[in-house]
Amino acid sequence: MLLEQYKEAIENSNIVSKTDINGIITFVNDEFCTISGYRREELIGRTHNIVKHPNVPISNFQKLWNTIKEKKTFKATVRNRAKDGSDFYLNTTITPILDEKGEIEEFIAIRYDVTKEIELKFALDKKQELLFMQSRFASLGQMIANIAHQWRQPLSELTLTLFSLKKSSEKSEKENVLKYYNDSKKLIKDMSQTIEDFSNFFNPNKKTLLFYLTDAINDAIEILKNDIKKNKIHISIKSENILVDGISNELTQVIINIILNAKDAFLIHSIEDKKIDISISKSYIGVEVFAFIIIKDNAGGILEENLERIFEPYFTTKHSSLGTGIGLFISSLIIQKSLHGTIEAINIDNGAKFTITIPITERR
Repeated sequence: MLLEQYKEAIENSNIVSKTDINGIITFVNDEFCTISGYRREELIGRTHNIVKHPNVPISNFQKLWNTIKEKKTFKATVRNRAKDGSDFYLNTTITPILDEKGEIEEFIAIRYDVTKEIELKFALDKKQELLFMQSRFASLGQMIANIAHQWRQPLSELTLTLFSLKKSSEKSEKENVLKYYNDSKKLIKDMSQTIEDFSNFFNPNKKTLLFYLTDAINDAIEILKNDIKKNKIHISIKSENILVDGISNELTQVIINIILNAKDAFLIHSIEDKKIDISISKSYIGVEVFAFIIIKDNAGGILEENLERIFEPYFTTKHSSLGTGIGLFISSLIIQKSLHGTIEAINIDNGAKFTITIPITERR
């Protein structure tokens, strides 16, 4: 009697099915019928392929069968397709039921619906993806300005070189023609490389590679060099040569966001002697090795009531003309997801201090 009550409780609160050793459905409860949209008689005698989603790889089912045939329990979140074509997601536990001889008699699957949670996660991931793109487009203006600046001098040189090439050609000065031709090719190659360097920043299909933290920081400073020079910001770097595994350009974006925030704070607080100090080091915490990037400025600091919110999306204390408030949110996502690290901010004397911590022990 007690066993029957347990069975009823499980069937009423979960999505339950049973199959024979060949995977043929022998039992489904009402909850299974409700979520799948199939009647019981449409399910009995069929395999679970009837609710298999076409986008789920065959390898997933191979793993499932390999596990349960070894008399082990299989657990996974499974994407399914209902009779009406809609998707639903089930947290699934499949357990082999053994007879007295220890042989598999049947399989019982107990599931519960997590469709809303998965759809919410997808929605959040999509929103984060859009925020990443918005952040990249915000950086695009900075990139174009730097390309234009870096092209001004070589364009002037190219104009003069081509003029000299024309004159030498008219005078049949073969040596000078060859010289100016080669000079022109070099100038064009250098200008092309500038485009290549900047366009790589926006490449969405980058692979994780070992890179030096110093290189990512130097790239950020190179991209921002016009802003840094224009605003008379002095940046000092103290660094160890530390390799990490990740996407260098994404860390570069984080450094860009932090430097630009400091630049805006310098302007807001009318700071004359503008300084940003960057240090890179590594240290043990317990048995693990971590890389530390510390960025300090003297830009007046962050209001204490805002410190806990600066990594939230769209949170900003600046005028709308100075930013959207997604830079630090994107930075925290990059550090967490791409580098498996953390980023935090505190106030120090007359400024702010950002600490980026990146684990490197298991990634070397």
